[in-house]
Amino acid sequence: MDLSATQLQPVRNQGDSTSSKKEKKISDTSDSFTSFNDAATLLAENIRTVGLEISKRIASEVLIQQKSKMTIQESALKLYPTLCEVEGLTEDERYRALSKIPDHPTQMLIFFSSPSAMRLEWAACCCLRCDVELIYKRSEAMPGEKQAEGAIVESFNESTENEEKEVELEEKGDHSIFSVKSLLWHGGSVYDAWFSFASNQVAQVLLTLPYSFSQMGMLSGIILQIFYGVLGSWTAYLISVLYIEYRSRKEKENFSFKNHVIQWFEVLDDLLGPYWKAIGLAFNCTFLLFGSVIQLFACASNIYYINDKLDKRTWTYIFGACCATTVFIPSFHNYRIWSFLGLAMTTYTAWYLTIASLVHGQTEGVTHQGPTKLVLYFTGATNILYTFGGHAVTVEIMHAMWKPQKFKSIYLLATLYVFTLTIPSATSVYWAFGDQLLDHSNAFSLLPHSAWRDAAVILMLIHQFITFGFACTPLYFVWEKVVGMHDTKSICLRAVCRLPVVIPIWFLAIIFPFFGPINSAVGSLLVSFTVYIIPALAHMFTYKSASARKNAAEKPPFFLPSWTAVYALNTFTIIWVLVIGFGLGGWASMANFIKQVDTFGLFAKCYQCPPSPSSVHY
Repeated sequence: MDLSATQLQPVRNQGDSTSSKKEKKISDTSDSFTSFNDAATLLAENIRTVGLEISKRIASEVLIQQKSKMTIQESALKLYPTLCEVEGLTEDERYRALSKIPDHPTQMLIFFSSPSAMRLEWAACCCLRCDVELIYKRSEAMPGEKQAEGAIVESFNESTENEEKEVELEEKGDHSIFSVKSLLWHGGSVYDAWFSFASNQVAQVLLTLPYSFSQMGMLSGIILQIFYGVLGSWTAYLISVLYIEYRSRKEKENFSFKNHVIQWFEVLDDLLGPYWKAIGLAFNCTFLLFGSVIQLFACASNIYYINDKLDKRTWTYIFGACCATTVFIPSFHNYRIWSFLGLAMTTYTAWYLTIASLVHGQTEGVTHQGPTKLVLYFTGATNILYTFGGHAVTVEIMHAMWKPQKFKSIYLLATLYVFTLTIPSATSVYWAFGDQLLDHSNAFSLLPHSAWRDAAVILMLIHQFITFGFACTPLYFVWEKVVGMHDTKSICLRAVCRLPVVIPIWFLAIIFPFFGPINSAVGSLLVSFTVYIIPALAHMFTYKSASARKNAAEKPPFFLPSWTAVYALNTFTIIWVLVIGFGLGGWASMANFIKQVDTFGLFAKCYQCPPSPSSVHY
């Protein structure tokens, strides 16, 4: 028996088992490595897929943000014109909304997506939130017990104002636009502007136009009324264009006009520089000063024909005190009821003059020789120039409008209505009394005494009080800015500040009580530059460059489609008014004015009063 063979067999079997184990380990290791490679490849592919997806989303988000930013920028540019279109939104509320809404882009997008009927309430609520934030910030900035008490008082006052605004908003929401406050006090519509201009354009000058007709003849009087009415409407349009240009530039700079009234000299300053500002301020203020003077002694001249127990100078003292109460009227927003009543009173007076003259008939031996002298002719012409130069307050009235861009044709429409008052009345009175008017500059002096005449006199007195306020209010604004009180909200404080403006007007009315002749002097020396020459020149210099014309906020009107035609009309206006109005008119009116001074003297006690019975007897 072979034992060795028997012993070696297990050893061989053991070696085979060991090698198989090694092969198995290698196989397992290879499989593990393959699985790891597959997993790594899959992970890389997933990472690449996720990375691409993230890149796409980031690019999409960036694109959305860019589009959103462009949308917000476009909305911001459209914000002010859109706010101007919101009916019932005050100037103060508009600018507060304009300063608040762009800080919250989402709110701005919501505002533009809202229906037109909801925008008023939405914008006003935004203003209320702005007030609340302001109160909170102020209260936080007040350390100490006393300052905290001041914050409580201030918060109470401002919250009271907010409550009043909320009540007003609720009233507007209920469509109760005929509330007492809005009906009588707070105006700003297109109709308010029309009433303001139509009422302001004809006051005491309605009584002096027959006097001008006697100086220059009926035909010339009618033709020049139409001519200067149209020419005045054109220069009023130029002033409105420059105002809109100034306003649009300031809005791009995010300039706030809260508690600030824009005036003509500020428009000139921003568009053309400080020298233009100085010229505009000097002419405008001097014209308005003498315009107020004329209204004051016109009151004395009119009341004398009802009560001649007091002389005209004494009546000037009395009406000076009465007209001083206009210091309590804050701005042109608050002339709504006064403008309406003023125009109604002027309409009554004009048609009284027309009908009373026709009923009276021509006086015995009446003559119509005018014009007899060049001095008289050009004196009458400059009085008509003065008549249709009442747009020295154009900028202030536009600023009081809710939609100033709608002003363009308002002055022309007001002038067309004024023609229906001035032409029939002046023609009728001149037809009835003829050359007698050469010594009677006030048409009331020749009409017989009656209850109708007394009513016309009283109504004209009230209207002249209103016109005094119209002429003085821009002067009040200028003085407030000089003494630093323009931003003050207290009406009483502003009234006290304004009183010094009335004193020189009162004094000048007593020195120069020459009702009629002074109109021509003011027309030739002041109106010719203030509302004709300076606006035309300013318009030409503002748009002298091609870039300025290209970027103009207002393009030429439809009836003058080219800038060449606009410049031609402006040049004609400047030359005509400079030669005829200022040159010949200045010579004639000053010659007539000096004659009145020589005849009656300064501080005349009773200018053109009929002689007393004692003096006649003597």
